[in-house]
Amino acid sequence: MFLAALLALITMSAVMAAGWAFQRARANGGWTDVFWTFGVGATAAALALASGPPTPRQTLIAALVGAWSVRLGLHILMRVRGAPEDARYAEFRADWGANFQARMFAFLQAQALAGATLAFAVYVAAHNPAPLGQPLDYLGVALILLAITGESMADQQLRRFKADPAHRGGIMDQGLWNWSRHPNYFFEWLVWLALPLFAIRSDNPAGWWALLAPAQMYYLLNHVSGVPPLEASMRRSRGAAFDAYAARTSRFFPRPPRVSG
Repeated sequence: MFLAALLALITMSAVMAAGWAFQRARANGGWTDVFWTFGVGATAAALALASGPPTPRQTLIAALVGAWSVRLGLHILMRVRGAPEDARYAEFRADWGANFQARMFAFLQAQALAGATLAFAVYVAAHNPAPLGQPLDYLGVALILLAITGESMADQQLRRFKADPAHRGGIMDQGLWNWSRHPNYFFEWLVWLALPLFAIRSDNPAGWWALLAPAQMYYLLNHVSGVPPLEASMRRSRGAAFDAYAARTSRFFPRPPRVSG
């Protein structure tokens, strides 16, 4: 297990160093999200399939993680290519000034650590010695498929909204975005919430390590690199309109919008 964790960390560190160099050449920090997503998917799938001929459990989990990575990675790639720098990175560039590249490198290495943690959790889930076909395995598959489908729907809804000139400067509050201000982040978290279902068994103490994935993703999305900088940017650019949206719409977990009055 220690070797798997070390390999994940070394690989992701190299991937994000390459992402740093690429974004520096392109002057667009958004490219690092592409490197991270494909990097995590490839690293996790490789670890899932490691250690001899893969079992059905290893093959299934590698395929599911690969599907997540390809879907999300291509979505981010299409969003970043030819577009202005993402608001989060543009604000980092303005705030960090002359230290931007040095601080960006350190920031990306922190992301590498986060990605290695996810890849290690995939390794733990894939190497559960129990035969595939337990009830929790079916639940895990259903949860990941639901998560990938939901995140894809949220991304498509937002893309269509932004593509309509009539919505320029507006706030997306339709579809899934009427139930959560960040449905894409919620469904992203569900992907990693599924891993403990594959990993935890009474005869597999190592499986508890898989809980690191959903715990880490929830913290990062809600308190570090996801919701906080995005909502701070929205409040600056949309003002009272965003405050009204936030007052009626759940921050993370989907639920019906509040009715004023």
